[in-house]
Amino acid sequence: MTAADAKKGKESELAKKRRARTVDRLLAAAHPDAHCELDYSNPLELAVATILSAQCTDVRVNLTTPALFAKYRDAADYADANPEEVEEIIRPTGFYRNKARSIIGLGKALVADHGGALPQGMDELVKLPGIGRKTANVIRGNAFGVPGITVDTHMIRITNRLGLVDGKDPVKLEFQLQKLIEPREWTMFSHRIIFHGRRVCIARKPACGACTLAAHCPSYGEGPTDPAEAAKLLKGDNVDELIRLAGIERAVGA
Repeated sequence: MTAADAKKGKESELAKKRRARTVDRLLAAAHPDAHCELDYSNPLELAVATILSAQCTDVRVNLTTPALFAKYRDAADYADANPEEVEEIIRPTGFYRNKARSIIGLGKALVADHGGALPQGMDELVKLPGIGRKTANVIRGNAFGVPGITVDTHMIRITNRLGLVDGKDPVKLEFQLQKLIEPREWTMFSHRIIFHGRRVCIARKPACGACTLAAHCPSYGEGPTDPAEAAKLLKGDNVDELIRLAGIERAVGA
């Protein structure tokens, strides 16, 4: 089965699984440095940073959290925090009042119910203020080493473009993808997809003609297919390697 078969809706579940795992291997080669791009030094900091990342770039969050983490070092500090002071620090991340309520609420819940420490279980995490399945998977996968698939806007967009899933419901997509990707790869697959979404498969105009997944993508052609034009859309610090892996060096004069 090929990407064309997937586009026509003729792909079997086994073929889709094989294609998904091929996609994962190609992404691993294209983005070997894929990782969580939020800065943190412990599980609580990661939880707070992830809450702040809603409707905000990781770059902006990383510029904001040093002052926050220096002032509030543990759950008790957040639990006792003055909302206005927290809001002032996190204002640049947007939606700062709601985020401050979530962060302070998180601190209070951790102190009251978990001895001040973040629990590792999914059921326990999603009951905490500000933490849904997406945030819980980020925490579990990166802070605790428990594999999980993080369904954010990049994951929704790209896996739909790839024809691996159908729909936009984050929970449904998470379970669909779990059936396709090896469990041990779930966390890294999430990072690779996010890297790919920020550097190649851009929301507005994907760099189709410079994409290493082109032969496996039923949505090939949504963006420019001319290699030189597509290559100009690539972002990040490994553009030359992405061009090489896409096999378009001659076409772009690299």
